[in-house]
Amino acid sequence: FFTDSELLKDVTKFSRQELEVACEDFSNIIGSSPDSLVYKGTMKGGPEIAVISLCIKEERWTGYLELYYQREVAELARLNHENIGKLLGYCRESTPFTRMLVFEYASNGTLYEHLHYGEGSQLYWTRRMRIILGIARGLKYLHTELDPPFTILELNSSAVYLTEDFSPKLVDFESWKSILSRSEKNSGSVGNNGAVCLLPNSVEKRHVDIHGNIHAFGILMLEIISGRPPFCKDKGSLIDWAKDYLELPEVMSYLLDPELKHFRYEDLKAICEVICLCIQPDSSKQPSMDEISLALESKIDTSVSIEFKSSSLAWAELALSS
Repeated sequence: FFTDSELLKDVTKFSRQELEVACEDFSNIIGSSPDSLVYKGTMKGGPEIAVISLCIKEERWTGYLELYYQREVAELARLNHENIGKLLGYCRESTPFTRMLVFEYASNGTLYEHLHYGEGSQLYWTRRMRIILGIARGLKYLHTELDPPFTILELNSSAVYLTEDFSPKLVDFESWKSILSRSEKNSGSVGNNGAVCLLPNSVEKRHVDIHGNIHAFGILMLEIISGRPPFCKDKGSLIDWAKDYLELPEVMSYLLDPELKHFRYEDLKAICEVICLCIQPDSSKQPSMDEISLALESKIDTSVSIEFKSSSLAWAELALSS
């Protein structure tokens, strides 16, 4: 038997009642998918939280799902880095049937919302550079400082949450959006005390795809500097559009989001070089997150915000090249 005393013994357990109070009777919905709802709340005297609630009826909850849930909670609980969304705990009750995860809330919403629906002008150049560096640090931590390593199942601008001061936090919500489809291929039964009648190794290991994450980071950097989504109907694939500009210094500035009033050419050049390395088809030639992080940290300057320098050389260069 596998109860949460085994896998989850070091993870904070919340009661449904305290989360209900924190989330105003679960009225404050900030996200949804077929298999989950995300609520925003505030703990009494504590932090703002985002609560993912799995919307699955008890009769469809298999032993496989229970073990998957517990193992994923245990996996997320071991992540501890300033650029990774922090799992604060979980809620697991039988009446009413409840499976929830509680994360620290990042108050500025997702990077996707800011790039495509918000005030793009709030994301000035230096702020975008800090976001890229923060994401790189987070990925470097996940890939190289954890054993075993951890990868984000779907790394994109919707998986990047921004704090009040626009510091990025990577959150892996995707695994909960399709949790039911995972269980359809697997069966098992849940004992009457909620224990799982399954061997622990019958759930496949968490998928680790480092090359996939690095490729996705290349696309994400391109999205951040261009303000364009990875794919759109009228313009097609972002990579296909960008590849004509990425390697030619004289036209690199055509990649830039029109919302940007200033930029630093050295930063842009460094970013384009790294994007090309990340998105190349031959994954054996891909750099590691260690190398990527070092390349970005050494070449990107976020010490003085270029927006506040009165005469911008880069802006003059942009005017000349257009």
